[in-house]
Order: sequence, then structure tokens, then C-alpha cells
Amino acid sequence: MRQLILDLRPDSPPDFSNYLPGPNAEALAALRGHIPGGTREPLLTLWGEAGVGKSHLLRAWARALGAVLPTARESLPEPPVPALAVDDVDSLDADNQIRLFSLINSAREQGGLLLASGTLPPARLGLRPDLATRLAQGLVFRLLPLSDADKATALVIRAEGRGLRLPEEVIRYLLAHSRRGLPRLLATVDALDTFSLSRKRPVSVPLLKEMLRLPW
Repeated sequence: MRQLILDLRPDSPPDFSNYLPGPNAEALAALRGHIPGGTREPLLTLWGEAGVGKSHLLRAWARALGAVLPTARESLPEPPVPALAVDDVDSLDADNQIRLFSLINSAREQGGLLLASGTLPPARLGLRPDLATRLAQGLVFRLLPLSDADKATALVIRAEGRGLRLPEEVIRYLLAHSRRGLPRLLATVDALDTFSLSRKRPVSVPLLKEMLRLPW
């Protein structure tokens, strides 16, 4: 019978320090400065494709400021809110779009802060025109995907955080043959660590191939 390993090691919580910026250093610097008293612009929007770290940065910002960060199933709060993070604004229903418009106005009038994210720039998100205009009036940054070199660095950092040495040939194979989105790559490293322990074998390309043939 195959030995099962129950992995109880928690991931590090999202933080600015464990976000690898790559080509997004300017956006990260702006986000670090998006704090009470740190900027005159209360509204900042991040946009980009899945896997570039939008949710990570929103959660890191919310954690740093003690900001409200509603889940996808929650309605947005009524204004005023001192600091609010809204992920995936393009998924907001009509009522929440109206509320977000009011929250932005409240942040401008009463000194609050608001961080939003979406998959496209505000004008192309399919939102109410007045809300799209409001979002575009703030600071807007596109988050770009990491290069392969940056992804390799992220994989090494992830492995080291788990006490795992990741051979270079394993990294090359992962980048060439696995799904290339960073969240999926990081999850593969986590699974490979657990699989290595369960099989009592060191991490190698043959072990990785064996794991990738299994449903997980």
C-alpha cells in the first residue's frame, strides 16, 4: 500500500516580501506607498491575466492595513470604509457596482483608501460606464507575467521554504512540460515535496514524471 503523507505545513500568508515582482517592480512600489498618508490618490487598480499575483497583492495590502477584503460571495460594505480591497471587480453584480461607485466617492471625500483588481483595464471590464470612469481616474497598473528566469527563482524560493532542494533539471522540466501559470507551478512543487516523502525517494525528473501521470 502506498504511504500517504498528511502535509500540515501552512503556506506563508500573502505579504509584499514574498511576492516576486519581476517586471512589476513599479506596481509593487506604488502599492507599498498606497497607505494612509503615503499617497494623495486614494484609488489604485491592478489588472492582468490570471496567475500574475493580483489576489496575492490585494491580500498582502489588506493584511498590512487591516483593510476590509470581502469574499466573492459577500456584498460590498456600505461607505464609509477606511480601507477596502475589492478583487475581481469585473465579477461584481449590478448592486455591488453601484456600491463600489459610492465607496470610491466616499474614499475621495473622506480620506479612505481603495484597492481594486480586474483582468482588463477599467475601460474594458464591461462595468457601468460611471464606475469604469471612476476606476480609470485612479492609479492603474498592469501586472505582467514573470519570465522563465523569474519563475525558476520563485520555484527555488518555494522549495527552500519547504526544506526541499530542487535540482536544476527538475526546474527545467517543470517550465517546459507543466502548466506555466505560477500558481500551478508552485502547487506542483508542493505536491512533488509530498510525493517525494510518500515514496521515500529524492526529488528527480523521473519522480516528477511519475507524479504528473497521476491525478492530483
